[in-house]
Amino acid sequence: MKHDRRTFIKEFGIAAAGLCFLPSCRSILPSNPDTVGIKKIGLQLYTLRDDMPKDPKGILAQVAQAGYHQIESYEGSSGIWWGMGPKGFRQYLSDLGMEAVSAHCDIGKDFERKAEEAAEVGLKYLVCPWLGKQPNLDFYRKAAEDFNQKGEICRKYGIRFAYHNHAYSFEKVGGTYPQDLMMKETDPALVDFEMDMYWVHAAHENINHWLEKYKGRFKLCHIKDYSKNPGQDDGLNSVDVGKGVINWKDALTTAVNTGMKYFIVEQEAYPGTTPLEAIRANAKYMMQFL
Repeated sequence: MKHDRRTFIKEFGIAAAGLCFLPSCRSILPSNPDTVGIKKIGLQLYTLRDDMPKDPKGILAQVAQAGYHQIESYEGSSGIWWGMGPKGFRQYLSDLGMEAVSAHCDIGKDFERKAEEAAEVGLKYLVCPWLGKQPNLDFYRKAAEDFNQKGEICRKYGIRFAYHNHAYSFEKVGGTYPQDLMMKETDPALVDFEMDMYWVHAAHENINHWLEKYKGRFKLCHIKDYSKNPGQDDGLNSVDVGKGVINWKDALTTAVNTGMKYFIVEQEAYPGTTPLEAIRANAKYMMQFL
């Protein structure tokens, strides 16, 4: 049967509308102009540090409901696995449609056991969350040596090791950035880095510059916004993502283009809101980039 042009256009329009309900329609319809290539978003559970100890399973269910695909755990009062054990933790997250990709932990205690358990959970990374500001570079040099050793242990169990920065590693000591020293003196085959973008900004450094400078070394990041009206205590200047001063489309595009793999939301202060409300708002904001 022959169709005239008007009939064809009308019928094609109806068919295209129907395609909107198919999973594949994203490849047919115009893409979101803010999409930067992120596949999944994660949440650092420290964001919910006051809520998690009270009801770990209930809070994790709310994290999943908010739209997060991945989580990064931390070593709280109930341990990294929140009283469920490695197998139980992995299974519960799977039941919720989530996975644990990394965990912050005390790397000075029982590290090999933690690496073995992390592999059992399916983690990709164990992360050193903190060193603290030091008066000389020798401390950071020794830390780099220790990171290489921890990386060897992680490799033994099929996972990776990473270091998470704060502002202090982007503040010069004796004319050198500790971050530079640690990145140059760690073996890329053993050690990666997690960029906390908030703390890079708090140190008055440029996020994109550091991502470009060390392409392929920053594999994880913390997405945490910096207040437009900051106070003196940088630890309290964290706000909902999108309500601060960081240009997220720019930073995340550069991150994707320089090898970032895991995008993890974190928030440390909650002006005018609650932690659970904050994670929902942050997930909603981040959806535009998927």
